[in-house]
Amino acid sequence: MSSARLQVCLDPAATAAAAASYIATAITERLRVAANFSVALSGGTTPKLMLARLTDESLEWDRLQVFQVDERVAPAGDPARNLNLIKDAVVTPGFLPVENLHPMPVEAISAHSDAAADRYAQSLCQRLNTPPILDLVHLGLGDDGHTASLIPGRPEIDREDCDVLLTDLYQGHRRMTLSLPILNRARHRVWLVTGANKAAMLARLYAGDQSIPAGRLSSAKTVIFADTAAAAGLT
Repeated sequence: MSSARLQVCLDPAATAAAAASYIATAITERLRVAANFSVALSGGTTPKLMLARLTDESLEWDRLQVFQVDERVAPAGDPARNLNLIKDAVVTPGFLPVENLHPMPVEAISAHSDAAADRYAQSLCQRLNTPPILDLVHLGLGDDGHTASLIPGRPEIDREDCDVLLTDLYQGHRRMTLSLPILNRARHRVWLVTGANKAAMLARLYAGDQSIPAGRLSSAKTVIFADTAAAAGLT
């Protein structure tokens, strides 16, 4: 059984609010002893609600350094890009300074080049030392058991030699993603899981099922925020 803490909320809005409150507390506590707080964010609908609630918190936004967990290889502004969510939620309204947002450089990736992934890994090292340790990573759960862009049955899940990598085509796009080692080094892991279609995989995640990519994430210093629909498979 996972050692992760589980908090079940009524619906996606309540789940997002609980996750935002937890993240705000983690930021406030870390900034008492550190100059900055580093967080890597995932995309999705529920994270949009979470980021909206986070902007209601009294945070020192100029001391946050925001990275991406993963991103689709697509042109700037493409609707498929996770970056749009982050910009719209916290940069455009004036909370996070634009220079504190560090997008994954996916616009100019050639079909077989890992150079862009290497550049992002280097930028993490420049800002967070070597090896880079993020203060917090926010994770989602796919109904196939993937998290970040670590996909079931793909070799990327077993890569231990890098912190950032490129995947092959998945659901119409190649992806850039943080790897398992850097996700497991983070000081906090926050899962946000909503919807009945996630119930089976949430049960496997919480059971520590390492046959799915999500189950390969450390459960130490980890909190899973789930709504009642997603938690229906838990016993």
